[in-house]
Amino acid sequence: MSDEQKSYPVSWEQMHRDAKALSWRLMEKGPFKGILAITRGGLVPAAIIARELDIRLIDTVCIVSYTDDNKSGELNVLKGTPEDSEGWLIIDDLVDTGKTARAVREMMPHAHFATIYAKPEGRELVDTFVTEVSQDTWIFFPWDLGLEAVPPIIKSRKS
Repeated sequence: MSDEQKSYPVSWEQMHRDAKALSWRLMEKGPFKGILAITRGGLVPAAIIARELDIRLIDTVCIVSYTDDNKSGELNVLKGTPEDSEGWLIIDDLVDTGKTARAVREMMPHAHFATIYAKPEGRELVDTFVTEVSQDTWIFFPWDLGLEAVPPIIKSRKS
């Protein structure tokens, strides 16, 4: 296996399908009194899951964990969590290294933590997820993408 990072682009349609699949898994885990979305990545899945599970109470925990050049940096909590974690559902798009998940888990120890995607280093920190991807995969979410032509995979490896 090469040291080359893999890419996994996610379309809006796939994000919607995966969030709905997560909703199906979460139906048996509730009821939940509210959703705590980890910003910014958890906002879109949280909206879909809130609709599917008919949850009206939605809050956010605002944490910056990546720098502008997509490198993992120091955690900066911009907005914290509700005081009582019992009955809450935490939603994020992805658990990667687990740094953000670990911090939110400490703030909300009794909440149910769910993500759409999980990488091996952070997977143990979430209770429910839909798809596991390898640690060396970079997920490109639809809100980060624009339409453009790209070379075939085989051609990109030669450069």
